[in-house]
Amino acid sequence: MARTCPITGRGTATGKQIARRGLPKKKGGIGLRTTGHTLRKFKVNVQSKRIWVKELGIYVRVRISTRGLKQIDKRGAYVVLREAGLLPKGAKKSESKP
Repeated sequence: MARTCPITGRGTATGKQIARRGLPKKKGGIGLRTTGHTLRKFKVNVQSKRIWVKELGIYVRVRISTRGLKQIDKRGAYVVLREAGLLPKGAKKSESKP
């Protein structure tokens, strides 16, 4: 399984790290010189979690990023997981009659 979050859609991004040597001119040197470029990856903080969906009365196990967890805290588990299509088949919200 890829390291992606099903809620936010974020995945591993690529970038570069620049290696520099020398003393800056501000500190009395002749300036910084670039000595190399290294490719690197920025990985998403994906965690396995059991999330309680109060409306359905069940736990749902998902691999979700920490940003996705924050969305669940703000908007609610049922709404976020339903939009991402992560609720089990046939799971319907129970309507209580007053």
